[in-house]
Amino acid sequence: MPIKFKVIERGQPGVPGGGEKKYYASANVNGELTLAGFTKAIEKISTVSGADIRAVLYAMVDVMKDSLAEGKAVRLGDIGSLRINISSNGMPTAEEVNASCIKSSKVIFTPSKDLKSILSTLEYKKID
Repeated sequence: MPIKFKVIERGQPGVPGGGEKKYYASANVNGELTLAGFTKAIEKISTVSGADIRAVLYAMVDVMKDSLAEGKAVRLGDIGSLRINISSNGMPTAEEVNASCIKSSKVIFTPSKDLKSILSTLEYKKID
């Protein structure tokens, strides 16, 4: 099934009034897979019960949160890895950089080579 995309118009970033406008393809999300749906799909292809699958997934999230909070990268084999990234204010000297300079943090997901390999096989279809 192809990835559907729509066409959107965007102006130039940082230019008052948008500057020269151009048209770009933008992926269109076609539904979602919830935890319940994910559980049911795994249940159909394995001998593990839905309750056990949910228990493992919720426990996995708890362990990932704890590990990320400790500054560890979380490697999930054929899925990929997660790590914390921070953004800070720049300071004139290294000595002036401290924890109060940190503006924000986010979790970065890096897909595995196996997961990224699907990107080269995708097909696309323009929607109106």
